[in-house]
Amino acid sequence: MNVLEKIEATRQKKPLHFTLIDPDRQKPEEAAELAAQAEEWGSDAIMVGGSQAANIMFLDETVEKIKQRCRLPVILFPSSHSALTGKADALFFMSLLNSRSPRFIIEEQMAGAVVVAQNGLEPLSMAYLIVESGATTSAAWVGDVKPIPRDKPAFAVGYALAAKFFGMRFIYLEAGSGAKDTVPEEMVAAVKKALNDSSLKAGGSEAGKVYVIVGGGIRDAATAQAKIRAGADIIVTGTIAEESRERLKEIIKAVKG
Repeated sequence: MNVLEKIEATRQKKPLHFTLIDPDRQKPEEAAELAAQAEEWGSDAIMVGGSQAANIMFLDETVEKIKQRCRLPVILFPSSHSALTGKADALFFMSLLNSRSPRFIIEEQMAGAVVVAQNGLEPLSMAYLIVESGATTSAAWVGDVKPIPRDKPAFAVGYALAAKFFGMRFIYLEAGSGAKDTVPEEMVAAVKKALNDSSLKAGGSEAGKVYVIVGGGIRDAATAQAKIRAGADIIVTGTIAEESRERLKEIIKAVKG
């Protein structure tokens, strides 16, 4: 069973939680210990990556150490085509659709595609969308983004439907690390409703189901539950995992029900 099939099988039963680990923010051994703890508490996958280019210095070793301590799928969350390693199981092959720069929409993807193929990494096609969060986050600054206004869910719906029609399997609504405000529930609900519209034939079968990921600024169980109720299929937490293991445990429990 590949990573996508595992995600599909789990989502049929309950929502998922992914733990995001930035290789630049802790030593490889510490990252592996965090991953093992997240697995014990019920997280469904470990994402590895970040917005800073420096994280590629520790990427191989971090993924290797995580794989030694943890049986969960390791999914790369690359900041560029340089942030790839064949030691992982899969990667989010993503396009930052609301970037102003073609670099993050298609050029990095073009440069990394051969590396993905040569290393046998499973590509999980994803539209990455950055939403206004009350702060200038690293992801928004590095990605040269025109953030989606918080009070304009129709813009997010437009991007999400475009991604669906392109054949992408994941929509990541991202407030960003250090966000003051999380992605609004109204936006999550609007995107989910549009993706599930039975009148839209493209990608309408279960085999073409599009999953909504929400991340950025989720620091407690109540916030995570609110995103799930709004329609999120997957909750991603990163910063809180570094700041408070107890909060991480509570969030995972809330997501998994």
